[in-house]
Amino acid sequence: MTGITDLSVLLASMEPSLVEGEFVYCTVPAGSLDQYLQLQPIGIFHEVEGVTLILPIEAAGNAGLGAGIAMRCITLNVHSSLEAVGLTAAVSAALTKEGISANVVAGYYHDHIFVPTADAERAVAALRSLSASH
Repeated sequence: MTGITDLSVLLASMEPSLVEGEFVYCTVPAGSLDQYLQLQPIGIFHEVEGVTLILPIEAAGNAGLGAGIAMRCITLNVHSSLEAVGLTAAVSAALTKEGISANVVAGYYHDHIFVPTADAERAVAALRSLSASH
C-alpha cells in the first residue's frame, strides 16, 4: 500500500488525534538497549551519544530513567508517504503560529507529533484547523 504524496490531499484528509497517555524522551547507553526493551518504547533512535527511547511516562519513572518534559502524541491519521514533501513543514508552521514546540516522528504509515502535555489540546485544534483550510 503506497502512501499519499500530494500535500494538499495529505493536509485535507489528515485527522489529528491524541494518543492515550503521556510520553517522555529518555536516553540510555547503546550497549544496554536490550535491558530497556521490556519497557515497551514506542520509539527508538540510535545516536552517537546513546539510544533515545520514547517511553510511556510511567515506564520511565518505574525504571528510574531521567527524562525530558511530559509529552502527548498526536497521530495525523493519514497514510503519508515517506517521500511526501511539505507535510512536516506545514504542520510545524501551524504549531509555530501557536507557539507550540513539536517533535515529529515518521512511521511507515503515519506521522506522529509529540508536543508538551500542556499544549496538546491547542495543538490538535491548530492541526484540525490546518486540515479544514485545505
